[in-house]
Amino acid sequence: MKVVSIQDLKARLSAFVAEAESGATIVITRHHAPVAQMSPSRTAWVHRGARVGGGRVRPVLKRGTKGRYLAVLREDRNQR
Repeated sequence: MKVVSIQDLKARLSAFVAEAESGATIVITRHHAPVAQMSPSRTAWVHRGARVGGGRVRPVLKRGTKGRYLAVLREDRNQR
């Protein structure tokens, strides 16, 4: 069980929601007193790994596209 203040919750809400989806229970405090609890929903088909929300966002491409990404985007949008 993780304990987090309201200020921290507001600053990183998406990460804490992802943790709750993965099965963690989060107790929310105001002035060091527990006021609420966030836990996973009862839906059985939602599955998240234990490390969800704990890492950094990484770029998909490892090297630059030298401006070709615009051509790729235009090409992709024309195919829809």
